[in-house]
Amino acid sequence: MICGWDKQGPGLYYVDGNGNRFSGQMFSTGSGNSYAYAVVDSGLREDMTVEEAYDLGRRGIVYATHRDAYSGGVVNMYHMMEDGWIKVCQDDVSQLIHLYKKEMF
Repeated sequence: MICGWDKQGPGLYYVDGNGNRFSGQMFSTGSGNSYAYAVVDSGLREDMTVEEAYDLGRRGIVYATHRDAYSGGVVNMYHMMEDGWIKVCQDDVSQLIHLYKKEMF
């Protein structure tokens, strides 16, 4: 995925293995993406705070990891803004599962 900001505002692109570029508002890739989409689609709201959005993104990855044997590892989250970016987190998914386990089981 490629994201950035230009005179027209923010942009998000997914580039596939063949070099095709797709513009969109949200992307999830990999074998667990349907699980991540399910969580994000059910929790997404227009009036979310930034912290709520971060939490929803983490939650989507955690659920994908729990349900898909080929997903896992680390959540590397960045927040792109008009004047640059910040690294939000680098969380081990196995630790996040414990944070969300009451909702998962």
